[in-house]
Amino acid sequence: MRAFFEKAKQINQRLNWSLLLGVGFFILVIVCVVRGTYWVSDWLVEHKDAQIKQLTVLGEPQYTKEADIIAAIKQVDLSSYFELDVQSVHSKVKALPWIAHVSVRKQWPDQLQVYVVEHTPVAVWNSDLLLNKHGEVFQAQSDLVSTQLPQLYGPEGSEQEAWRTFLQFKDMLNVNDFKLVSLALSERFAWQLWLDSGIRLNLGREKIAKRVQRFIDVYPKMRAPEGAAIDVIDLRYDIGLAVSWKYPQEQEQQSKSEA
Repeated sequence: MRAFFEKAKQINQRLNWSLLLGVGFFILVIVCVVRGTYWVSDWLVEHKDAQIKQLTVLGEPQYTKEADIIAAIKQVDLSSYFELDVQSVHSKVKALPWIAHVSVRKQWPDQLQVYVVEHTPVAVWNSDLLLNKHGEVFQAQSDLVSTQLPQLYGPEGSEQEAWRTFLQFKDMLNVNDFKLVSLALSERFAWQLWLDSGIRLNLGREKIAKRVQRFIDVYPKMRAPEGAAIDVIDLRYDIGLAVSWKYPQEQEQQSKSEA
């Protein structure tokens, strides 16, 4: 008996228990992975006919009807939860005129959630397009906007510069009780501003902020001829400015005589 225990002790000393435990754990992991794979496979087969049955539109769209968003989503095949093309849903909704950003998420077992963010219109661009608050162009129905938007004009690609310049001069003029309603940048990069009073400011291409300040400083001192109103103020000079006058009464009488 004593010989048996000594033999067992010798065998125990020769064995690498760390290695055996490692190998055993590895085999256990392999078995679990295999069994898990079979379980997932069986589960997918069982639920292969799962469909999208509930659509949820999140966000606060103001200009886009929820029915139009849902109609865009339904252009994509919703018959399979697993095979649903989320990117295609994103593209269809993003193509709607007022939509700026879209997030699409599937939620088990049968839900599709679509979160939308609309453009915030801040100006009309070249009469037929709109600008958002980032100075980006988009095309949508401007008549849906409740407030009167400023009118901006300029060459393609100048949208953000035009919007930044508009904001700069809008604040500058507001402080001095002038309201800026329109701005134009010509192909030669010359700037013009229109005030709500109808006055047009020609600023040219250089030192435009200083020229606007010159108008602000000089305007209170200007005296119009009797029956006249300021039409255009040309500030494209290093010193001084030029004023063009209009006579609204004469124009009104001429219009009546022509009628």
